[in-house]
Amino acid sequence: MYLQTSEVLGRSTVPLWAENVRKIAELFPNVVVDGKVDFDRLRTELSGEILENRNEAYDFTWVGKREAVRELHRSIDKTLRPVVDGSKNWETTENLYIEGDNLDVLKLIQESYLGKIKMIYIDPPYNTGKDFIYRDNWREETGKYERKKGVRDEETDEKLLDTETKGRLHSNWCSMMYPRLKIARDLLSNDGVIFISIDDHEIANLRKICDEVFGEENFIAQFVWERAQSRQNDAKYVSIGHDYVLMYAKRIDDFEIGRLPRTEKADSKYSIIPTTIHVDHGNQTTCRQRRIVQPEIIPLKRHLDAP
Repeated sequence: MYLQTSEVLGRSTVPLWAENVRKIAELFPNVVVDGKVDFDRLRTELSGEILENRNEAYDFTWVGKREAVRELHRSIDKTLRPVVDGSKNWETTENLYIEGDNLDVLKLIQESYLGKIKMIYIDPPYNTGKDFIYRDNWREETGKYERKKGVRDEETDEKLLDTETKGRLHSNWCSMMYPRLKIARDLLSNDGVIFISIDDHEIANLRKICDEVFGEENFIAQFVWERAQSRQNDAKYVSIGHDYVLMYAKRIDDFEIGRLPRTEKADSKYSIIPTTIHVDHGNQTTCRQRRIVQPEIIPLKRHLDAP
């Protein structure tokens, strides 16, 4: 086979460095910012080393983020112990239930499930300030937060600067979520997706963390889940009856969404209306026949609670 090169107008090859950046972004979405590699973050990903004094860049951060990264890379001396007596159909079951700290569990199953999980759903603490069976209040004690932030003296405990308290209420929650989401991404297959339930308390912070961990380009949707059918008439301001579910893909180009076939029951709620559409071409008009599907009109009274 004999080939010759020739010029093609309007077409050029992709620079080698750009392709390398793309490959790095697939492995570590958080190290590529505005199309450029943040080599400090890349070094952290490859070695676990944290650079204390790094140049400023667009970034989402909080007090304790460096420690959260260290926690991500910290090894553990634990293993999984089978509990045969507490299991059902131990020899034949295909289900797996693991009890323990979820970060420890995620680290332990990495070797066996790395890149193999198609779908992950998590329902993390909402950081509402209420105590449930699990810790749902990641709000840090004021003095401890200020010492970590550098506005309170470590020895005298004297406050050096005035600070707002809102950051303290969210920092520990972000530190808890970050390493868990990083490992969850590694567990996903290339065509895998993750769903995360959350409410108004941390939805903004969760979006920013997920954009860093999974990459903004892999965001698919922010679903609104109506968790309450009735309204709270005694609400202080507005009755809130919904939460959110975030959906991110590991690699958006590899993900294919599954669609359910339309059922006869679903089709019965629609009617076909033949419609003529007139298209004006300037000097003449053409008519096209179209069929428009119109949904069933639901009487307004079905949506009203008032008599």
